[in-house]
Amino acid sequence: MSDITDFDALRRAMAENSELPEGPARNARAEELLTAAEKLNIPLAVIEALGHQLKVYNYSSEKGKMFVPFARLLRMWDERPEDFDEYETHSLHWVFKWVSAGMLDQPHIPLASIEKWLGEMERRYRLAGHSERAVRSAEHSVAAHVGDMARAERAYAAWLAADRDSMADCHACELHGQGWWQAERGRDEEALRLWRPVLEGEYTCAHEPHTALASSLLPLLRLGRTDEARAHHLRGFRLVRAMESMRGAYAEHVEFCALTGNEARGLELLAERPAYFTDDGHPQSRLDFMSVVALLMDRLTGLGLGDRQVPGPAGREWTARELAAHARAEALALAARFDERNGTTHISERARARMARAPLAERLPLGVRSPARPVPPPAPPSAPPRGSGQADLPALLAEARRLSDHLRPHAVEAWAAVAEAAEGVELDPRDQAEIADHRAMDLGPEGIALFERAAELYAAAGDPGEALAARARAAYVRALAGDVDGAFAAVSGPYDEILALHAAGDTGIRQTASVLMGRARILMRRAHEAEGPGAEPVRAEARAAVREVLALVEGRTGEDVRLAARVAEAQAMLAELAGLGGDLETAAELFARGAAAFVAAGLPWFAVEYEARLASLAHHLGDMAGAERALRAALEHGGAQLEAPGRAQLHLQLAEVVGGRDEAVEAARHALEAAHWADEAGEGATLGAWARQQLGGFLLRQGRWAEAAEVLESALPDLTAETHGDGAIVQTLWWLGDCLSELGGHRAAAERRLRAAEIARHWPEQHDHATLAHLAGESLGQAGLSTEADRAYARAGELWRELGNVQGLVRSLRARAWIALRAPDGLAEARRLMADAFRECEAARDTAADAEVRQQYVAELGDTHRQFGDLLARAVSGSADDASVRAVFEEALSQLLRSAEVFAFLGEGALHSRTDAELTAGLLEIELGRLADAGTRARAVLAAYDGRDAAEDDDGGRSAVRARRAQAEHMLRLAADG
Repeated sequence: MSDITDFDALRRAMAENSELPEGPARNARAEELLTAAEKLNIPLAVIEALGHQLKVYNYSSEKGKMFVPFARLLRMWDERPEDFDEYETHSLHWVFKWVSAGMLDQPHIPLASIEKWLGEMERRYRLAGHSERAVRSAEHSVAAHVGDMARAERAYAAWLAADRDSMADCHACELHGQGWWQAERGRDEEALRLWRPVLEGEYTCAHEPHTALASSLLPLLRLGRTDEARAHHLRGFRLVRAMESMRGAYAEHVEFCALTGNEARGLELLAERPAYFTDDGHPQSRLDFMSVVALLMDRLTGLGLGDRQVPGPAGREWTARELAAHARAEALALAARFDERNGTTHISERARARMARAPLAERLPLGVRSPARPVPPPAPPSAPPRGSGQADLPALLAEARRLSDHLRPHAVEAWAAVAEAAEGVELDPRDQAEIADHRAMDLGPEGIALFERAAELYAAAGDPGEALAARARAAYVRALAGDVDGAFAAVSGPYDEILALHAAGDTGIRQTASVLMGRARILMRRAHEAEGPGAEPVRAEARAAVREVLALVEGRTGEDVRLAARVAEAQAMLAELAGLGGDLETAAELFARGAAAFVAAGLPWFAVEYEARLASLAHHLGDMAGAERALRAALEHGGAQLEAPGRAQLHLQLAEVVGGRDEAVEAARHALEAAHWADEAGEGATLGAWARQQLGGFLLRQGRWAEAAEVLESALPDLTAETHGDGAIVQTLWWLGDCLSELGGHRAAAERRLRAAEIARHWPEQHDHATLAHLAGESLGQAGLSTEADRAYARAGELWRELGNVQGLVRSLRARAWIALRAPDGLAEARRLMADAFRECEAARDTAADAEVRQQYVAELGDTHRQFGDLLARAVSGSADDASVRAVFEEALSQLLRSAEVFAFLGEGALHSRTDAELTAGLLEIELGRLADAGTRARAVLAAYDGRDAAEDDDGGRSAVRARRAQAEHMLRLAADG
């Protein structure tokens, strides 16, 4: 601590320590600084060091340590109040609230002592002339903690009735506390109304909206406002993740996961904070955390995952069941300590109720990267005793036939149940044939022999048509396995025979259609494989086979669902053939007809494949409305039968289409669904990453920066150049940089932008590389990294020059000039860079290809004059009475006036830019003592906007008009006041 030799050095060290992350390291440094302060022999230094120590303790997991420095501060105040300056006097009274709340959270401090401190706080506040608002707020906390609801309601009313003064908590903290009480009393709507200004960013502080976002999760879920709850989780968890002192809020996010079917994410959150299991400096938040851990572990155990390994206290491995028991015991033991102190059972009752909460949503997709919901391993099936299903066999057969005749879902499973029940039972050939037939359908390529066996049994049962249909099915399976020629040879015999049987009236239309469709399917496989000049005859043969099916069946389906399905499938086959031939419009029309036929037949789930292909064709043809209709129909018609991968694909495509017409809110909903279903399908790292990337972009377009950042950061680890392309990685990093920049994380934003620029550096087209380098320079500059920012802007400038983008080059030069000004004696370098910017602008203006382009360069020139004027005005400090300062002000004024002239030349479209330059010039004229000139300029600006409110077309324009008028009126007052 040899670096602390005077009071100023101590203050700098405390300021630096305040910027460090919360935790024991920062606390230890505060303790060192107190020792250094004591050696300075300056009472105020000790007071400030004690206050610093108290603050870092309060914002850490070691809150229990803050009572010692507070007691010492209070003693110093009582002994020598004159040693405290105004700020430290205020701080001493302010932290009374922290101490009161902190005592409640420590069960070893007697309730009588807390009540005594509350009285002491009231007395000291009264003596200091403060309102009782903070006192009543503290009293409310005490009463609510012990479960004295009547006293809590009285204190709450008194809290709100008392005047706000300098001792009242900030608006954000007060509103959080008031909303918490309303939610605690079951008034969720009122709680959210109170929290609204905090949640929307109107009021903020070090821990808000962090805690309000966390507290809002369950009320929102209880009210069914799940979209808001998801958004608050993504925003809020991002805020509390790195703040050690926010274990209670962190626990609310884990609880949210446990109650929304996001148990896997809840486990990830626990794994991020292992110290939260054991940190004991703040018993109340540990009680909250362990209660939620027990809740989550009970959820997993209830799902049959009690033996799953989970993150827990260090030193051993834990299963969910073991951790549930441990966490419950710890929570209840802590609660018992509080209740013993309080003389009530309130805390234990709350803890038990929290651990027993029932889920509030079966599964709420969050959009972030997460494994599929954990499911227990399937129990091994217990087959019934052989022959035990004989009594149920007729019913099972009837149900299986009903399902298969009507092409209902789960027909295959129904026939499997028949087969199981029929083991050891003597069946007639027809029953045996159907069982074998459907078993073969379930086996795929391995079922060829079983199809042949089914054909033999159908023949033995006296149904030669169905026997031929089974042989045709066997032939088609051969085609699916790759032997198309063998399949065609195998189906040729059944084809000839079925036509003869049908002509003789010895078989029905259903059996005949089955064989004809089998042959058509085989020929369709051949058509798909055909290439080159010989493709068209093959397609013509397939087309003839399909039309033969239609000629047989169309108009003769009656109530037969199977025949209606043949018509629909045939239409789709013709669509495929049209597409293979390049006639995409006809293909789209026929796919639409086939899908409609399936829907009309009461088989909407069969339409999904064709509607998806119709959407792809419509997209290719530029019919985005048609693509959207088809995708929506596919999702609707798929219903519960649509499997997770298909559902994910459809939602992702719909997100793209809807997002293309700037419907970012709905597009985000579809991207969210796509991410969820991709995770469910086990495709989170491939399709899910695409969906998350798109979701992040749609959230960004809505200005939902924190949510977008959380989702994009979640997508990034899974995005690879091999699977998704490096363009997707660059776009994700770019968007993430934009989000982080908006959130104030400029260093992190620069890192993402530089990573993206490094990838784009290798692309043939360098515009993205230049833009990203420029943006990185912007972020580096905002992060205070001037050298790095100048290097990035210089690289961007080189790229802009190579690309012939003068505007980009000029803007990079201006940015470098501003950076140069930060250095000692940097004005000369700033002047050089601005001179280069002028030179580039003027050269581009003089050689512009047309008037429109020339005007763009003129506008850039006006901006450069404007910025140079600003830069010069800020380059010097002091009064205009100083000749050197006055000379720079005069030069700055001339630049601003030149800017105004340039924008005046551009006319009405540059009015706001012109008046901005004029108003800034007027302020310099006031500095130079030219009050009359400034007043004249202000009146000219007012005149320029006379009657313009109604003429503005958008809110931004009206806002600019109001701002310029307000600035001009302010300048008039300044000029009048001298």
